[in-house]
Amino acid sequence: MISKEYKDLAKWSMNFSLHQGCQAARVSVYSGSDTDFEIRDKQLDKLQQSSENQMVLSLYVDGRYGSFSTNRMEKKELSKFITNAVESVRYLTPDTNRQLPNPELYYKGGRPDLALHDPYMDRLQPDEKLQLASDAANEILGTDERILSVQSSYSDGESFSYMVASNGFEGESSVSYFSLTVSVSVKGEGDARPESFWYDQALSYDDLIKKNIGKIALERTLRKLGQKKIESGNYCMVVDNLNSCRLLSPILSALSGAALQQNNSFLLDKKGKQVLSEKVTLMDDPHIPHTFGACYFDNEGVATRKRYIFNKGVLETYFIDTYHALKMGVEPTISNPSHLMMEKGERAMEEMIASVEKGILVTGFNGGNSNSSSGDFSFGMEGFLIEKGKLTQPVSEMNVTGNLLILWNHLSEVGNDPRLDSAYLIPSLRFEDVAFSGL
Repeated sequence: MISKEYKDLAKWSMNFSLHQGCQAARVSVYSGSDTDFEIRDKQLDKLQQSSENQMVLSLYVDGRYGSFSTNRMEKKELSKFITNAVESVRYLTPDTNRQLPNPELYYKGGRPDLALHDPYMDRLQPDEKLQLASDAANEILGTDERILSVQSSYSDGESFSYMVASNGFEGESSVSYFSLTVSVSVKGEGDARPESFWYDQALSYDDLIKKNIGKIALERTLRKLGQKKIESGNYCMVVDNLNSCRLLSPILSALSGAALQQNNSFLLDKKGKQVLSEKVTLMDDPHIPHTFGACYFDNEGVATRKRYIFNKGVLETYFIDTYHALKMGVEPTISNPSHLMMEKGERAMEEMIASVEKGILVTGFNGGNSNSSSGDFSFGMEGFLIEKGKLTQPVSEMNVTGNLLILWNHLSEVGNDPRLDSAYLIPSLRFEDVAFSGL
């Protein structure tokens, strides 16, 4: 938790800013720590522990706005820092759209704890963390002569924040995380050195899966042996739940207030219209306890709520913060999504694959880009050829191309298998008639 001392310091800094000539101010205080143990081939390769305290001030002066941060958390130094910051803002170009949110939109408090922070964090010892990383690697070391390298890592961290605004907001939050990852490289044909990974992460230590991470990483790597390009063409495409978010991310970016206000979104003026397949129902549900992304307010203090982003393919929500809402002359919604859930289908990925006569399973996207104005995209990919419901040839060094709106209208099935260790619960997806370029 943020200490009372730091909370009082944030309030003092806000009031001092107003005394120096600000018409409005928002002050956020952050405190956190992270640990990372990394082992490569039985040797401790990296040990990193860090902690940070930071104050961020948003200052509104004579129709101008500036944001400043510092880790100097003493009144004597802050008074000089704030005085200089206020004077600096006066040199900026006026922008009357820079305002604090309407106080009516703020989170007012009183809701149950979302259970995002594990108090066990303070009792974990360094040797326990190192042992977890070692055990994950030892699952596979020496089990296959083709293994060239095994890297395992354990990470954890916690962060606390407190925010206060001069027009009536006060709120705080805390979150922890725990993560275990194994990466493996093996000797392939000729100079080929396939590599892959597996991981788990959780909000609490007891929920972290601590076994079979290494074994799954090795299995995923060995499946890549013999990767090659296949013939270009249009295929049925199945995307696993580890990579399905990659296809959703450009959609979410196109919904942001910044993209809309700058006419740099292929979803501009699409609200209320059918833009994706009827199979796409996507909801932001940020008040589910003990889930990644859960929160009661956004980075402006605006209260979050359960809302549809897409309802059977119809666009219902843009992510518009106060500034861009004023620029566009519309009502604000929320600055960004929190905990996204796509309505699940009935079948797991394996069942979807079994029904594909000829297609490609995508198990990784490698680089690429998408055009935020048109929705055109080209992503590098790797995965497997599907023939008569079976995974046959491992494939790589191919591109999948098209337009995001067309692609999502070719969505034919949503799986029932989202990963739960993410703020975006997107299951495996099946698309029809997708262009792949290879040979």
